[in-house]
Amino acid sequence: MIEAILWDNDGVLVDTEEMFFSATRDALARAGVNLTREQYLEFALTTGRGAFDLLQAAGWSVARILRLRGERDLAYAAMLCAARCVAMDGVIETLARLQGRARMAIVTTSLRKHFDLAHRASGVREYFELILAREDYRQSKPHPEPYLTALDRLSVAAERSIAVEDSARGLQSALAAGLRCIVVPNRFTRGSPFGGALAVLDDVRALPAVVESL
Repeated sequence: MIEAILWDNDGVLVDTEEMFFSATRDALARAGVNLTREQYLEFALTTGRGAFDLLQAAGWSVARILRLRGERDLAYAAMLCAARCVAMDGVIETLARLQGRARMAIVTTSLRKHFDLAHRASGVREYFELILAREDYRQSKPHPEPYLTALDRLSVAAERSIAVEDSARGLQSALAAGLRCIVVPNRFTRGSPFGGALAVLDDVRALPAVVESL
């Protein structure tokens, strides 16, 4: 029986990947770097490397990179404010079906301020007892620390929990933490390698049936 379901956020609960890509691409363009979707998928959603590593390879100082990253974060926050994000298709229905069957937590690599902006009108937060943002751990995905931190906070065992992810990077993080992981790809990550996933679902609405079978 599954005791806890640990959810990724961006691209799983809310459709924010396009905005984050746009903000990152525009920031790097000001530095003379053309960030393609393929590069973004590799850096941000597969290997876990930062797109700003391209500037480090070009000889930029850490201080200059941090300033440009800060500009990107401000631009992304402005996009989130303007967008008033809603939950992705099928998410609220799925969360309602799972409520009471298992404890639920969000494990996101988003900064807390960005998470809060993205969920002003999503209707998602009420279903979760724990939300871990980027400030709550040291090593980001694909390192296992984010998921290990969530398991520790909930006092549940990995073998009695599952993760829900959309990216190869998140899948790697979950598996490294000893979790089984169900992947629900989005338009950015569809077609990525998901070796080791318990299941790859075309629709999040299929998740309750998978959970029930475990």
